[in-house]
Amino acid sequence: MRYVPHTESERLQMLDVIGVSDLEQLFADVPEHSRFPELALAEPLSELELARHMRTLAEHNQHTGDKLCFLGAGAYQHFVPATVDEVLRRGEFYTAYTPYQAEASQGMLQAMFEYQTMICRLTGMDVATASHYDGSTALAEAVRMALHAGGRSRNRVIVSPAVNPRYREVVHSYLQGTVAELVGEQTSIRATADNLHNLSALVDDQTAALVIQSPNFLGQFENVAGLADAVHAAGALLIVVADPVALGRFQSPGAYGADVVVADGQPLGIPLSFGGPYLGVFAARRKHVHHLPGRLVGETVDADGRRGYVLTLAAREQHVRRARATSNICTNAGLMALAAATYMATLGATGLREVAQLCYHKSHYAAQQIAGIPGLRINPQAPDKAFFKEFAVSLPQPVATVNRILADEFGVLGGYDLAQLNPEFEGHMLLAVTEMHSKSDIDRLVQGLRVATA
Repeated sequence: MRYVPHTESERLQMLDVIGVSDLEQLFADVPEHSRFPELALAEPLSELELARHMRTLAEHNQHTGDKLCFLGAGAYQHFVPATVDEVLRRGEFYTAYTPYQAEASQGMLQAMFEYQTMICRLTGMDVATASHYDGSTALAEAVRMALHAGGRSRNRVIVSPAVNPRYREVVHSYLQGTVAELVGEQTSIRATADNLHNLSALVDDQTAALVIQSPNFLGQFENVAGLADAVHAAGALLIVVADPVALGRFQSPGAYGADVVVADGQPLGIPLSFGGPYLGVFAARRKHVHHLPGRLVGETVDADGRRGYVLTLAAREQHVRRARATSNICTNAGLMALAAATYMATLGATGLREVAQLCYHKSHYAAQQIAGIPGLRINPQAPDKAFFKEFAVSLPQPVATVNRILADEFGVLGGYDLAQLNPEFEGHMLLAVTEMHSKSDIDRLVQGLRVATA
């Protein structure tokens, strides 16, 4: 069946209303040479030829299928159980879109309810939303929530310089055109273990929140003892950016007093996928439930006493008047939240703890071996700080040179060049080691670094 939205007479009526005689006049302001440029397209290909051409183009990429990957900095290669894809490819889930109340199936609502429950247990929070685009947008929404909850008198947000720089960029984008002020980022990331407490000293009666990341962007755990008390004493909120895998083994942010926890859920059963789609994890204390962005799925019973699931809160502009909306997020990452729920259900608490332990021990083995290479130093910015699965390495050669040798001669995708985001880290790379790496994989990396820095 053809879908023709407007007849010719309807088009003419619309053109008459706006005062033009034909469609071409609508493009009068576009330079004539740009209206219909020559595209110089290649000759058409058959399906077989096109598939072959696309495979040829894809082979130019360096990917984790044919090279060892030690690149992290926000996206990580973790094992994805077969159950994740098996569940996602079911038709009733695969085609699901944003769960508007009238359209969402009980199955999808239950899956989101289970996801929220597991995220709450993982983070130590009371409520979790379902869900956000990625970790950066989740943080931006958390900052906006804190400003909204703080009222007009609190328009300052203190942000640790050790928070992922990409996340901070998104927060800046969200706050453009507002009176909100972000401070603390100018502090050197090469700070001592007391850095967070120096930042907490900036918290005053105009501060809505303090934002930290632990493990931070360099993979190191922050000293959070007493931090929440200092923040709460000033009437502000503590927002923590977390690694969901680390929460399987180490103290949850809820245990040390966080008010809001955000994370990128990509490590929870979501492949790298050339940058997305990913998942934004957002969890908070119950007292902030009416300020939460996104939606909450709740469990209830119907008129016959049967268990059912509903959208308990949905404070987005499609559900309430625009002026009262707490967020303008439209498309949620429901399919990715389902992937994370399937991953967590498959591994369970014991399995996730084991993944975290493997990441911790393997990364420390790698760091120990790399530290034995002359001229290389591990975490020179804070050598006494504990780390999880990432660590910085100071190199005697440029990072680009070392990475090129690793890729060409050893089949290894090396670390992230930290100088791209901060000039003070010239000659430093950030390496990530996960449960995917065997001892021989790590030994190959070490041997490659030994040759590349000789």
